[in-house]
Amino acid sequence: MLKLTYTENSFYLECLTQSLEEWVAQRVILSLRVGQALCIEPSTASFLLPVDLPGVEVLKAEVKRDDGEIIALCACDGEYMEITLRGSWLSNSSEDAVGVFVITMSDRAEFFLQKLWQEAQESSASVVSENQF
Repeated sequence: MLKLTYTENSFYLECLTQSLEEWVAQRVILSLRVGQALCIEPSTASFLLPVDLPGVEVLKAEVKRDDGEIIALCACDGEYMEITLRGSWLSNSSEDAVGVFVITMSDRAEFFLQKLWQEAQESSASVVSENQF
């Protein structure tokens, strides 16, 4: 399962071994116990990845083979492609932009997507570090 945590100014992507159903059930129980509202609805999530990352072609092939209805890849320009995922949005209200997006895909697609996202984060962090000097 992939979990994308959206905050006010960024997001974090992680791969969890727990099933989507187990994770959502635990989240519902936690919300009930602490008396916090929880909205769960089908939704989409999108983010950008650089097209020049090693492994992008493998992800494209994996999407064509197994996960075409769950994930869509779209070229934005010469530098970036948009990744759109279909899954479930969990937040305090249906209008909240801060929350968690969860999705289940093939293990292989989840692995490649997380790996590419991590590489993109590392490369953008190194560019920021280089520009600070």
